[in-house]
Amino acid sequence: MTDSFPPEWHPQDWLWIGFPHDADEWPGFLAEAQVQIAGFANAVAQSGQQVRLITRNAANAARAKELVSATVAIEVRSYGDIWLRDTGPLVMLGAGGTRTARRFGFNGWGGKYRMPGDESIGAELAHHAGLAVTRADWVLEGGAVDCDGTGLVVTTEQCLLNPNRNPDLMRRDIEARLASDLGFTRVLWLADGLVNDHTDGHVDNLARFVAPGVLAVPRATGENDPNAAIYADAHARAKAFGLSVAEVPSPGLIERDGRIEPASYMNFAITSRLVVVPTFGSGHDSEGVAAVAALFPTRDCIGLPASAVLAGGGGFHCASQQMPEMV
Repeated sequence: MTDSFPPEWHPQDWLWIGFPHDADEWPGFLAEAQVQIAGFANAVAQSGQQVRLITRNAANAARAKELVSATVAIEVRSYGDIWLRDTGPLVMLGAGGTRTARRFGFNGWGGKYRMPGDESIGAELAHHAGLAVTRADWVLEGGAVDCDGTGLVVTTEQCLLNPNRNPDLMRRDIEARLASDLGFTRVLWLADGLVNDHTDGHVDNLARFVAPGVLAVPRATGENDPNAAIYADAHARAKAFGLSVAEVPSPGLIERDGRIEPASYMNFAITSRLVVVPTFGSGHDSEGVAAVAALFPTRDCIGLPASAVLAGGGGFHCASQQMPEMV
C-alpha cells in the first residue's frame, strides 16, 4: 500500500477532543472531568492549534461553552464514550497530499463498555472532514498501537492477542493486517499493559514513540509501584528489539477507594506546538512532566490535572485524535 499512518508528532491541522457527558461513567466526577478536559482543550487552542471539541447534545455543548475559550470550536455529535483515540478515524497520508480515513471494527473494548454511537462516530467525523473511509474487517482501537513513522509499530500482546477482540486471528494474522491496513511493516510486541487498565493493556498508557527508533517507557517509582515488573519487561523487550529507550518516572502507586488506578504520564497528547501530560496529584508529577518535556525540545510541554478524567477510564491521549496536515 502507498498510504501510511504518520507518527503523532507530524504537523496537525486540528485535534478532536471528546467532552464528558455521562454521569454513570463518571459517578461523582463528571463536573470535574469536564473541567479537566476543557483545560486540555483550552491549552491546545492557546498554543495556536485548532481544537474541535465534540459534545453529545445541546445541553452538553452549553456546559462546554461555559468552560472553554471562544477559540475552541464546539461540535454536537452522536457518541458514547469520549475516547476518540479508539473510536475516531485513523487518518492516513498518501502520495500527492491525499488523506483517507481507516475505520476498524469496534466492540466496546472486548464487550465491556458498549455505548450507542461509539461504532459510528469515527466515520461521522471522517465524512464531516471530507475524507473517504475504508473499513477493515477486524477489531482495533487506536490506543492499542503507537508508531514512529518508519513502518514500526508498538503494541501489547494483552490487547491485540486478546480473544475478546479477534478470536480467530493469530499473531501472524494481526501483523499482516497491521501491514495491509496501516502500513506497519515491523511490530514490537510488548507483553501486558498497566494493572487495571480498562482497555486490556493499551500501549498508549505504557510506552510511546517520541522519535524514530526511540521509545519512552516508565521507570518504577517507589517499592510499591504496582507496575514495576511490567515496566521492566517493556524496557527489556524494547532494548532487545534494538530501540533506544527513554525512561520517564511513573506516578507510583495511585489508588482510588482502595483500587489501583492505571495512572500514567505516558498518556500525553502530542500536538503541533504543545505536549500535554496528565498529572494525578502524585509527588512525582513535576518530575514526570519534566522528563517528558526533555523528549520534545521543539515543543512546549505542560502538565494538567487528569485524575477525574482517569476516573472514567482514560486520559488526555485517549480522549483525543489528530488530523494530520497534508505535507
